[in-house]
Amino acid sequence: MLTTLLITVIILVICVVLLSVKVLLKKEGKFPNTHIEGNAALRKKGICCAKTQHRRDSMQKNLYDRIKEIEE
Repeated sequence: MLTTLLITVIILVICVVLLSVKVLLKKEGKFPNTHIEGNAALRKKGICCAKTQHRRDSMQKNLYDRIKEIEE
């Protein structure tokens, strides 16, 4: 059982090192941006994540608030 655990840990370490080779070897290497706003094609279509959409929607005033401002 100990050998299985050791082999698993070694395989995981090798995988992490291989996945981060670009980040470790480049001078200003960093992990790629996988967020929705990091994709130019989705940005052109106006697609954004739920948090950003909620923030934008909460900043807009609804009809009731607009009418209330006009009456004051």
